[in-house]
Amino acid sequence: MTPADLSQAIQAAVSSAVEAGELAVAVPEHVTVERPKNRDHGDYATNVALQLAKAAGKPPRAVAEALAERLRGITGVAKVDIAGPGFLNITLDTATAGALARTVVEAGEAYGRNEALKGLKINLEFVSANPTGPIHIGGVRWAAVGDSLARVLRASGADVTTEYYLNDAGVQISKFAASLQAAANGREAPEGGYVGEYIVDIAKALTDAIPGVLDLPEAEQLEVFRTEGLKLMVAEIKRSMDEFGTHFDVWFSEKTLHDSGAVEKAIERLREQGHVFDQDGAVFLRTTDFGDDKDRVLIKADGDKTYFAADAAYYLSKRDRGAEVALYMLGADHHGYVNRLKAIAACAGDDMNHNIEVKIGQFVKMLRDGEEVRMSKRAGNIITIDDVVDWIGVDAARYTLARSSTDSTITLDINILTSQTNENRVFYVQYAHARMSSLQRKAADLGITRSADFKPELLSTEWENELLGQLAAFPEVLADAGQFRQPHRVAVYLETLAGAYHRFWDNCQVLPKGDEEVTDLTHARLWLVEATRTVLANGLTLLGVTAPERM
Repeated sequence: MTPADLSQAIQAAVSSAVEAGELAVAVPEHVTVERPKNRDHGDYATNVALQLAKAAGKPPRAVAEALAERLRGITGVAKVDIAGPGFLNITLDTATAGALARTVVEAGEAYGRNEALKGLKINLEFVSANPTGPIHIGGVRWAAVGDSLARVLRASGADVTTEYYLNDAGVQISKFAASLQAAANGREAPEGGYVGEYIVDIAKALTDAIPGVLDLPEAEQLEVFRTEGLKLMVAEIKRSMDEFGTHFDVWFSEKTLHDSGAVEKAIERLREQGHVFDQDGAVFLRTTDFGDDKDRVLIKADGDKTYFAADAAYYLSKRDRGAEVALYMLGADHHGYVNRLKAIAACAGDDMNHNIEVKIGQFVKMLRDGEEVRMSKRAGNIITIDDVVDWIGVDAARYTLARSSTDSTITLDINILTSQTNENRVFYVQYAHARMSSLQRKAADLGITRSADFKPELLSTEWENELLGQLAAFPEVLADAGQFRQPHRVAVYLETLAGAYHRFWDNCQVLPKGDEEVTDLTHARLWLVEATRTVLANGLTLLGVTAPERM
């Protein structure tokens, strides 16, 4: 029995009490069931009686009594106690608690998946770094978090489209093209241009692919470096993302918004909504009506369209393509974008508290030997995704970047993340999985398989009970991670589960030693080990991290 099962049972108890005329309340849509810190308080606890007391016009303990009487009659519930002002402490019988191991194993990869977000169409945009250089360390964080979030959302039933927005129009692309042209011709980069080995590499690749490019007139030459150089840079970004295990359903070009007339159409649509006005020869969107600190320029007095105009067209494009929620993941230097992006949604007639979400990720630092690492040999002045992978590997990078809330600045310590110690949290979790896989191999070598005659009531020690409780919590953890857009909840849970397994391993013998016989307890514990291995593997997969069988 999982917390979700128990929550539904409590809802049914409330409904029964209402039908019997004992309670005059609305049946709650959700009942919170928690694992008590003190196991003397039972396997699960709920404060539903305190929540219903006011509406029922009765003391909380009286409400609790009405519910406790019904819960005691549920198969698998061994005891229901009323504590304090009206808490319900519920204890399951050992057979019901232990039976979860079989449920998990039989569900396999599906265990934990839910339909909390079923039917919700989400456009999830992340990384979206300018295609003028390699992905830097801030983008690496979003590559890990964004891809993990997409997996979590899909596991909760959402229809997710992952998207990379290519800023392939504007001044920075012109500077990038001029920098490539300068490198190819052996000249210094233009003022404000791009430097680093990657510029030289791309320039050489382009001139090798198009031998006569340097013989063209300067203007034609520059255009070739713009179009072909951009293609090579985007291909490089895609390669890095692929090697990092991050995949996008859509690579969306900003340039197409301008070329197709989508920007002009977006401005007219917003004008029809009554939020566009003209002033001093320029065209503005009245975003101050919706919390922005100032109205935003769409078209400057000289006729040039602003980046903000493209932002508006891009948001409308997401909605036109069927997204109910446009979820943006932006870097720490984009705090000012939150209100203006939400204002675009409101000006378009959408619900700024539902149809658009903007998450901001804080900075990332890297340490080696106690010193901050700031430079990349290849990029010159930034740490790139390839640097991170070279230094600590994909698994360590993805797990460590995804395991912390995006609200906090994090530090990656290269020395720790390349060590095989419990201080390295990805190693700690992966080692637990490898340990279980090793145990299964040993069982196979001894000719021991999990018996179909599973006796769950034998899983009765405190360590087995703790492990079962953690397994039961996984579906709710996953649902919350999707609901709150926080994949780090999965990583935190995996570390807790791994800790529970290590304690179980230290205190509970699984396989027989020497001439000892294989017992029903042996088989029961093998079911529990396989259930734990299944959940660890499921959780690591959600984070895009491998679940190794050997380490």
